[in-house]
Amino acid sequence: MEILETVTFDNAIAFTESIMTKMATGELTSPEITDAMLLWSRFANASLVKTKNGARGFFVTYLTSDSTLADNPSPEVITALESSPDIVAELLVKNLAMSAAMGLNHRRNGKEDMAQGSDRVRSRSANLIKQLNMPSLFDIAQQLRQSALTGVGN
Repeated sequence: MEILETVTFDNAIAFTESIMTKMATGELTSPEITDAMLLWSRFANASLVKTKNGARGFFVTYLTSDSTLADNPSPEVITALESSPDIVAELLVKNLAMSAAMGLNHRRNGKEDMAQGSDRVRSRSANLIKQLNMPSLFDIAQQLRQSALTGVGN
């Protein structure tokens, strides 16, 4: 796997899918999983979550995956996410809010299967928020709440 200096949305999706698929299907042995996670972490620290496109691509894949890997994030993932608090905090809060809203919307429209997918993203986003040592998460959540209440804000 090649580590790119700049990451596009599509690169981030492809890289994240590749590692998650290999881990979920057992293609990687324990030492290889460690090596892959180190590569993933190095890639993430190098650029994956350092750009909005990279972080968006990562979250699209990681949070929506049918794999259970995102249900229990590894220490490498937590460390990589904590390396870019400005980008990660904003995207995680937005993912939490959007997935909660979409879950309600899907249920109102009788689309329970889609609602369950939104619920999974909401749960995974909330779990990451709880595990991250990122004070800006609370500030961004408060700003979003204030904007929702007043209709004014970023």
